[in-house]
Amino acid sequence: MSVIIPDDILRASNMTEDELKLEIAILLYQQSKISSGKVRAWTGITVLEFQHELAKRGLHINYDVEDFQSDVRTLQSMGLL
Repeated sequence: MSVIIPDDILRASNMTEDELKLEIAILLYQQSKISSGKVRAWTGITVLEFQHELAKRGLHINYDVEDFQSDVRTLQSMGLL
C-alpha cells in the first residue's frame, strides 16, 4: 500500500518528502506502532542518525524490562554472558 501526500500539503508543511517521512516514522515509533528497525529501514537512516533524531525531539528509545531480559537471554545463549 502506498500513501500519496498531495504536493500542496508537502509545500504547506515546509518539509521535503524525506523529512515528512521521517516525522511520520518517528511519530509511529513514539506511539509504539513500529520498531526502531522499521523506522530505519523505511527512512534509510542509521542507528546513530535515528538516536540523534530522537534526542533532538527529547524522546528516548523504547526499551523496557522485557527487552532487557530478552537481550540477556540472547547473550546467555550465545555464551557471551
